[in-house]
Amino acid sequence: MNKFFICAASAFLLLLPAVQTAQSKKEKSKKNEEAVAPTPDKRPESGIKEYSKVITKSAVSDEGLFTVHKVDKKYYFEIPNKYLDKDMLLVSRLAKLPSNLGGGYVNAGSETNEQLIVWQRFQDKILIKSKSFNAVANDSLPISISVKANNYEPTLYAFDIVAFSKDSANTVIDVTKFYSTDVKAISGISAEMRETYKVKGLDDSRTFITAMKSFPMNIEVIQDMTYNASKPSMLEDTETISIQMNQSMILLPEVPMKPRIFDSRVGWFTVSQYDYGSNELKSDLKTYIRRWRLEPKDPEAYARGELVEPVKPIVYYLDPATPEKLKKYIKQGVEEWQKPFEAAGFKNAIIAKDAPTKEEDPDFSPEDVRYSVIRYVASTTRNAVGPSVSDPRTGEIIESDVIWYHNHLRSYRNRYLLETGAANPKARTLQTSDEEMGEMMRMVIAHEVGHALGFPHNMGASCAYDTESYRNGEFTQENGIAASIMDYARYNYIAQPGDKNIRFIRKMGEYDYYALNWGYRVIPDAKSPEAETAVLDKWILEKAGNPVYKFGKQSSTFDPSSQTEDIGNNSMKASSYGLKNLEYVAAHLSEWTSSVTNKYEDLDELYKELLDVWGRYVGHVVTNVGGVYENTKRPNQTGNVYEVVPKAKQIEAMNWLQEKAFASPTWIVNLNNLKNTDYAGYTEKFRNIQVRHLNNLMSLARIGRLMDNEILGADTYKALDFFKDLRRGIWKETAAASNVSIYRRNLQRGYIDRMAFLMTEEIKPNDRFTVYYNVSQSDLRALVRGELTALKRSLSAAKAGAVNTETKYHYEDCIKRIDLILDPK
Repeated sequence: MNKFFICAASAFLLLLPAVQTAQSKKEKSKKNEEAVAPTPDKRPESGIKEYSKVITKSAVSDEGLFTVHKVDKKYYFEIPNKYLDKDMLLVSRLAKLPSNLGGGYVNAGSETNEQLIVWQRFQDKILIKSKSFNAVANDSLPISISVKANNYEPTLYAFDIVAFSKDSANTVIDVTKFYSTDVKAISGISAEMRETYKVKGLDDSRTFITAMKSFPMNIEVIQDMTYNASKPSMLEDTETISIQMNQSMILLPEVPMKPRIFDSRVGWFTVSQYDYGSNELKSDLKTYIRRWRLEPKDPEAYARGELVEPVKPIVYYLDPATPEKLKKYIKQGVEEWQKPFEAAGFKNAIIAKDAPTKEEDPDFSPEDVRYSVIRYVASTTRNAVGPSVSDPRTGEIIESDVIWYHNHLRSYRNRYLLETGAANPKARTLQTSDEEMGEMMRMVIAHEVGHALGFPHNMGASCAYDTESYRNGEFTQENGIAASIMDYARYNYIAQPGDKNIRFIRKMGEYDYYALNWGYRVIPDAKSPEAETAVLDKWILEKAGNPVYKFGKQSSTFDPSSQTEDIGNNSMKASSYGLKNLEYVAAHLSEWTSSVTNKYEDLDELYKELLDVWGRYVGHVVTNVGGVYENTKRPNQTGNVYEVVPKAKQIEAMNWLQEKAFASPTWIVNLNNLKNTDYAGYTEKFRNIQVRHLNNLMSLARIGRLMDNEILGADTYKALDFFKDLRRGIWKETAAASNVSIYRRNLQRGYIDRMAFLMTEEIKPNDRFTVYYNVSQSDLRALVRGELTALKRSLSAAKAGAVNTETKYHYEDCIKRIDLILDPK
């Protein structure tokens, strides 16, 4: 793992999931002539000194993978020659960084690079070579010569050999300059950042190595780097960017784990490589899942179907900083996965323990890659993450830390109140009970451990159950609120006041048992990854067609059955229930907050988050318009991979949006709350979220999918239907000769602005939009022009009717705006 709790100054330890780099089969280790340590009588003369003159008596030494020496202000690695040409992983992460670096999308713990490296001897130098597993071939095949010649590995750095150990078994190099200069391969400042912030260079006088620690399988280095920059992300007058980097170097297993071939029908984090030694008539892309190496202690008993303990179980240690009252819930969250592992044939496969005390184990350290730790971080960050480090050759997970940030509890308290408070009296308080908070924490830990076991988010799991089932107490107690803990389905917001025995908090699901068995069960007779595929495919086909076992990608933006933060298989029905509950909560929010505390801070915080909840419910419905279901399958399965959402369901979604999302709000702009928390901006709060969803509904990609529907048959919802229905709903006041409220006037101007965007936006290759059609040469602008012309006629007629002055002026302004779009000159 990437350990960087080396000193108190870096106690953030914010780690993100490891970038999945290319992999390969293990190359047979070959020692070239230069890798052999020279005997004392054959040492080169070029600057190599006696060991005692370099590593003096004043040296502070730390033994481990390499022995690390600090002599005065210099740092040395004493590298055992047996580790030359051995595969290692070098992971670079930001440990601390200034505000807004990277535009706010980069955080402490963000990985900036991950690379497979080897240390090699060349004459009187030691080289770090960055080794690629993007292209591989078995050494016994002739093509391996070409693969190596066409994938020559870059040298990251060349070190002069400064000494040899007395027995010549180790080589000493000075690494001070490597870790205190601007080496781009391990830098936290990308080329784009250098351009954005006008970085001139590294300031040596303000750059230094903070700490260096060696463990049996890894070395951790903390660097403080200060750059001169004309336009830094904060405190511009300083013309300075300071960051703290964590460099982790990890020894990879001598014998690589047998990998398991990935199948996109089951969700896994992966590693990939091109195999030029394949029998395919091209370079064969092979993708492996990321998982821990679990091997049964008793293979014969395992093969007979008995539960068997693994040779090496997965053990998580609790951070000593963890509050005592939370420890049992964290342990329960880790060990939630014991039952799924039993489904895969392993007992006691995953265990949670308290970290040993200094008396029990004086050498224990969270930075030691041999130990996985549940970190408890005193931070205002509201998050939890489950990163891991894996072998890029095989996908074997080497180590992981689950990070829990203290303030994440507040996020869950707030959402518990907002999303379940109407039907759940226990949630109607700022002082949520320890038992309730513990159950939430237990399930969040289980979710993050799922990531650390190799599972990505499965956003299809919350669509596995019928929406009405969420109001059934017996069903929710048995099944929770999603088929997988890996979905972002946190609470049951569908259950209504009066529903009995409801479970409101998520839990493990059937998909978790299925996916873990698929990835971790040992297939005894299979001698190669390829030999496993028939059995793995059979397991998938046995569950095919059952939504409980469907994997839904988080990256999907078009599939209404694979959305984040939703529950139920009908977005319109689920969001209607959700909004009904939210209306109740809005009416009682001050009663549950400021009336109790005699302060307005919590009311303000929760009201802002209430608007976010409203927006999520609306967003779930928007995805149905122009939606396409994605059902990943193979050619030997019936049906198509992609199916357009039925026309009736798209029309239902459009009608829902007009009625519930684009109408003037009667309850969400709650003045009793607002007049105690804000002095202005009441209408702007709602305009912002309404127009955001309107723009999303009128996105270029969505309209492109609707244009595609024209060739799919008569019973499809087409782009022309979409534009007509949208115009008639957004501008319904023009047909009724009625006044337009300030909320609707704001929304209508947002509509015109978006139509101007659709009429004029030029999309270039590699632009920020993902569109699968030529915008300029498509029907889009003809449709927009036609709709604006029709709208102008309606506005001209409506402004002459019995409307108030605000509405008349609004219509006149809209006509002028349309004229400028249709005829800019």
